[in-house]
Amino acid sequence: MSDANSPLMIPFVKMHGLGNDFVVIDARDRTFQPDHALAAAIADRRQGVGFDQMLVMRPPTDPRADVFMSIYNADGGEVEACGNGTRCVARRIMAESGKSRAIVQTVAGLLDAHAAPDDLVAVDMGYVRTEWNEIPIKEACDTLHVPIELGPLSDPVAGNVGNPHVTFIVDDIDTVMLSELGPQLEHHPSFPERANIGIAQVIDRNNARLRVWERGVGETKACGTGACAAAVALARRNLTEREVTIELLGGPLELSWRPDGHIIMTGPASSSFIGAFDAAELMRR
Repeated sequence: MSDANSPLMIPFVKMHGLGNDFVVIDARDRTFQPDHALAAAIADRRQGVGFDQMLVMRPPTDPRADVFMSIYNADGGEVEACGNGTRCVARRIMAESGKSRAIVQTVAGLLDAHAAPDDLVAVDMGYVRTEWNEIPIKEACDTLHVPIELGPLSDPVAGNVGNPHVTFIVDDIDTVMLSELGPQLEHHPSFPERANIGIAQVIDRNNARLRVWERGVGETKACGTGACAAAVALARRNLTEREVTIELLGGPLELSWRPDGHIIMTGPASSSFIGAFDAAELMRR
């Protein structure tokens, strides 16, 4: 067994946003480039650490940014965006710098975060793209009424919040068998890069409920980009206002879809524990 101070050991912080959980690794002063197999091994909840996403902090390449965030899903694949994870990394950067603002660079662009009241973190998730080829969808269609149907689900709204999302609007999210429908819809031939699948229920003009099947992960307690996509979908359908509270399985997020097309997401970012793992040992299991 490796000593905790051994250079072979990789330190991490376990964090979560409304139960959407992350392994956060600071690689700003060390080399850590996990391949698909290692990322999946770390994600294993029985023999690894366990996570929905792994967030690797690296030196930024844009001088305006404080940190670059690489994102790995539980299946080991690298993805473009993670809303709840952005809040967690931003919280760490703000605690480190003593400032109330942090700019997180991702492959999807720069995300501007700031401290919000009640110990929350707000992130400008950027411009929500709604053209079919921006999602992307295989063939041209109206993204407000995507021609996809599976079981009780039909007529979804599509959007891209740094990653592809499709939101189905239903009367009761608790009746949807997302564990059965989610994998099929994620891999639907209409989505060349797969898709995150949201199931939304309108409560009133200012409140909605949401469950999300995340691409490469499965159903999670919360999904920040999924909440952003759902807020835009519901507003585009004129079912809610542009400012809405979305209740996920792990708790509420506040969303504000500004007139300039940017969406602001506000919610908690919490630390659970710190630890370290031996990558070589994980791969031998």
